[in-house]
Amino acid sequence: MPWRPLDDEPFPTLGYHVADQMSEYLGFEVGGELVPFVPTLEMLEFLVDFYEIDPVSCRRVKRRGILQRPRGWGKSPNLAALGIAEALFEVVPDGWDADGQPVARPWLSIKRTVNVPITATSEDQVKNTWQPLLAMVTEGSLVDEFDIDPMDSFISMPGGGKIEARTSAGRSIKGLPDQVAAVLDQTEEWVKGNGGHRLAQNLRNNATKAGGVIFESPNAFTPGEGSVAEMSALDWEKIKSGKYPDLAEARQVLYDHREAPPDTDPSDRDSLIAGLRYAYGDSSDDPRGCVLHDPPCAPGWAPIEGTALAFLDTSNDPQVLRADFLNQITHSLDSWLSQPEVRAIVADGEGGRAEPKTITRTEPVVLGFDGSQGRKDDRIADSTVLIGYSIRQRHFFVLGMWEQPDGPAGRGWRPPELEIEKTVDDAHKRYNVVGFFADPSAGWAGNVKNWEAKHGRKYKAKLSRDNPIQWKQKDVSRTCETFDQLHAQIVAADVTVEAHPRLIAHMINGRRDPRRSGYVVKKPDDDQDYSKVDACWGLMLCFAAALVAIGAGVNTQTRRMPRQLA
Repeated sequence: MPWRPLDDEPFPTLGYHVADQMSEYLGFEVGGELVPFVPTLEMLEFLVDFYEIDPVSCRRVKRRGILQRPRGWGKSPNLAALGIAEALFEVVPDGWDADGQPVARPWLSIKRTVNVPITATSEDQVKNTWQPLLAMVTEGSLVDEFDIDPMDSFISMPGGGKIEARTSAGRSIKGLPDQVAAVLDQTEEWVKGNGGHRLAQNLRNNATKAGGVIFESPNAFTPGEGSVAEMSALDWEKIKSGKYPDLAEARQVLYDHREAPPDTDPSDRDSLIAGLRYAYGDSSDDPRGCVLHDPPCAPGWAPIEGTALAFLDTSNDPQVLRADFLNQITHSLDSWLSQPEVRAIVADGEGGRAEPKTITRTEPVVLGFDGSQGRKDDRIADSTVLIGYSIRQRHFFVLGMWEQPDGPAGRGWRPPELEIEKTVDDAHKRYNVVGFFADPSAGWAGNVKNWEAKHGRKYKAKLSRDNPIQWKQKDVSRTCETFDQLHAQIVAADVTVEAHPRLIAHMINGRRDPRRSGYVVKKPDDDQDYSKVDACWGLMLCFAAALVAIGAGVNTQTRRMPRQLA
């Protein structure tokens, strides 16, 4: 019998069944009293989404789940419960019952041996999940109902398998047989230097071989550190931007991240309390209940008032507090912009932000171009970008971003010159372009000369009479000044940007590179390959052109366009 939805269910799921098994078999002690483990409504939503089943094939859709919340939200106990569920409970779809609802069986009914590693990069970190896991196993009814033997560092299961605490000795876990699931905790700390990258890759490979799943639970990461958490966020941004055309590949990832709104003001008590309540959700102990549900759910355990007091202590680093308790992915000390500053100007209509913009054919527009030569040796190539800016609406938008593809397709990659030339020409046909500044370096000097010859005479905003487009790299003082002026406009939220995932990523990646005249924007020192910043230079060139255009008095000028772009 095929799936038959109940109560307008959008998809079949084993999430409710998994939650019921957790409550039935897992327990923990509170005030000397043994109570069952009951997922919060917020966690139940995660379970429902993660255990989604394809209604046609009756197979699980999700293979990778990332759950990112602030410290004290309860990630570790929930990760522990998920690890136990995958090891012992009925989580593998096994058809439909007479009512058209999904039924399931445990992994042990399919595989002779089942292994579930609970992992982190240090002993202290892995204890965060292992200790509540061991408590839930020994204090609930699990030992009585299942043939398991809990020890201090592992739980022995039938067939010789284990639920086991492991750290970043990546090679020792490589090839672990029948790894049906793995828990990766605090992946914001998993970097190349401590073996985190290698461990994460081995765990994913093991899960792929066994047809298993990965659960990852980071706190807010610092952009540019190249952590596993940051790489996972980058993967999700690629999925959202449509870089993966295969729908199945995109659907297999559940990225569940919630942070306080970007306009949360830690210096304003009401704003801070509201931001904390939103970030902590069901775990908030605020007597008004959880703001995520209507009506609000019962208060949880996370001390909102006490956490707010930590922000008043001037000995605490405010950026660390934002990351730890507001779950805001902020910035390192040398960042050009913080994530809250960038998110606050994204024109996507979310959280009270500006609505998406429509650029008309008559309003004055300027362009900024920054190009790359393509891949050199084994390094990932810089991006090539063409950015537009509406002077009237004070809005940046992406006309083109060309980036090296992942995997074998990226070998020997070079920016598609003919496509880029066409994009530049189309922009001049589609919009009222009054200025265009471009960096001629990295092999684009000839193209810039051609654009000057073709379009330069029409511009109101020019760098010079003979070279209206060509940005002079030697004019460091002007570059520094423009970056500083653009930064001031962004921080003051006097401009907006298109909700383009890669543009946003480039802006957050940017680092200040000091010069005698100020600073320019560069990549993070420790992640030269993945953290691209070329769109920051495109924005700067756009903004420089806009300043010249405004000085020329074109900010309110319009002109009739001769024809529609085909």
